[in-house]
Amino acid sequence: MFNFRTDLASERREIYQKANKLEQIDGIEANQEEINENIKVERVKITNENGAKAIGKPIGNYITIDIKKLKIATEEEITKGAEILTNELKQIIGNHIDNQGEILVVGLGNIYVTPDALGPKVINEIEVTRHIINYLPQYVEEGTRMVSAISPGVLGTTGIETVEILKGIVENTKPKLVIVIDALASRSIERISSTVQLSDTGIVPGAGVR
Repeated sequence: MFNFRTDLASERREIYQKANKLEQIDGIEANQEEINENIKVERVKITNENGAKAIGKPIGNYITIDIKKLKIATEEEITKGAEILTNELKQIIGNHIDNQGEILVVGLGNIYVTPDALGPKVINEIEVTRHIINYLPQYVEEGTRMVSAISPGVLGTTGIETVEILKGIVENTKPKLVIVIDALASRSIERISSTVQLSDTGIVPGAGVR
């Protein structure tokens, strides 16, 4: 594998292709969709071990949503970007669990460090329903999904590996699906606050510092 530092599968594929002067990489399928002049969706699918080894990512699907000038985008543009993200996320969730499957949302990172605070800040915006469904079901609309959320902090402030915390929570609450939110590294400064990557392959908390 060619050595470079980025968490985005689309960038890893691009760099590997250029470094090895390849048009295609065995085991990797990719396509781009331009929604409009400001929004682009790129899908990368790693289909075998050769593709996984080439760019250092597990077999699975990676969806990168680029929204240009998001920091100064209009409300309409932000709404459009949110709709695209929502649809992609719904499709991933639907591929793994049914409409009633319980979900645990995890926000990784350190809320006191700006570049690492994305996960904990998103958790504050999640509408949790697990406790209401369990204790006050008469006040919940029929068909509402059970959702719980946690921001476990980081090893430096808790003294506990994040994986250990999450294993305990999952073993006790037994969600059908875990959605993990974290800040990612990119090779391009233009992607700051403008790029979202979705994947169905999981993440290893703390891997970025090892």
